[in-house]
Amino acid sequence: MERWHNKVAVVTGASSGIGAGVVKDLVGAGIQVVGLARRKERVEDIKANLPEKRQSLLTAIECDVTNLDSVNKAFDEIITKFGGVDILVNNAGTSKLGQLVSQDPQTIQMVLQTNVMGVVYCTQRAFKSMKDRNMNGHVIIINSICGHKVLGGPAGKLPITNIYSPSKYAITAITEIYRQEFSGLGTKIKITSISPGAVDTELISDNLKKTLGERILSPHDIGSAILYTLSTPPHVQIHEMIIKPVGENF
Repeated sequence: MERWHNKVAVVTGASSGIGAGVVKDLVGAGIQVVGLARRKERVEDIKANLPEKRQSLLTAIECDVTNLDSVNKAFDEIITKFGGVDILVNNAGTSKLGQLVSQDPQTIQMVLQTNVMGVVYCTQRAFKSMKDRNMNGHVIIINSICGHKVLGGPAGKLPITNIYSPSKYAITAITEIYRQEFSGLGTKIKITSISPGAVDTELISDNLKKTLGERILSPHDIGSAILYTLSTPPHVQIHEMIIKPVGENF
């Protein structure tokens, strides 16, 4: 991990859940972290609760990944302050329960804008920064097991995840597109998709958490996976990592 010391990692959706855990783990590894979130104040709270000697390693910037102007403003600020982006963790994501045949199209569009276009917007800016500086950086996307298998509904009931799985299937394909493009454009920038099973975040209801019991991951489990992918030597690329808690039946 020494080669990443004093490098700059950008984490989207950094205010809670997986993003908050990843921010703490990257800061703990000595990496300069920029946490992007609509709720910037939550990232500031994370910073305030870090050990005093680590607080300078975290910067909070307001950003709505569904809005291209917001993304460009955030990345302009990052590049002005730090000179560039070395690691990007595309973590921001959302889901809205309901049926695809009847859900409000604006809600469906919002999920797609967050889960798919947010990745595209941020990756374009990060990749350009890496390539322009000849930096062999790393782009990581938080995918889902739902990007590999469409989950049905509870026994005897309709599915409720609607566009979420299709949005994550898109991320699985986008990861491969990026691998081919990064290589074809003459860079050694790495791309990794990390697909967790159930993670203890705000996206999972209390009822489901109760049902899962110990069969659930923590955000720091995902942070550990990210640190592992970053620790691999330059010639090794972890293209896809699927992480499930022991006993998960999905």
